[in-house]
Amino acid sequence: MGTSKCASVWPPNGRGVPHSYTMFSPPLDTSPKIARDFIASVLRSLDLGHILDAAQLCTSELVTNSLQHAPCIGSLLRLDIQATRIRINVYDASPAEPLLRRGTRESSEHGRGLLLVDALADRWGTAPGGPVGLGGVDGKGVWCEIRTR
Repeated sequence: MGTSKCASVWPPNGRGVPHSYTMFSPPLDTSPKIARDFIASVLRSLDLGHILDAAQLCTSELVTNSLQHAPCIGSLLRLDIQATRIRINVYDASPAEPLLRRGTRESSEHGRGLLLVDALADRWGTAPGGPVGLGGVDGKGVWCEIRTR
């Protein structure tokens, strides 16, 4: 096996060069778990295990929200890796903005997902529009960022 031409450019831990990973999540009950496993695989391979729990929980909540509020088409998960942060984006076909419900009871089965994202992520927000095939201009993206250092 020869030496890769990119060896001098691409650090072994993958943090030096911005890159992204994308996964389509069909409208299935198993999609949140598959999305968590996808995130775990990528972050472990990049030696980012120290943010794994927060990233998996945020991913699961964003994909679950998409599944509940835009159940017909599915969602697109995009994980962007930067030198100092990761950004988890979940796009769906619904233009409806998610609501952060501050007074939700602990015993409630709904309404706590974004509270968890708000607590675990360094920043989160929404962006109008979505990828072609998932609502395009009618959809939205919900994202969160977690610092890697």
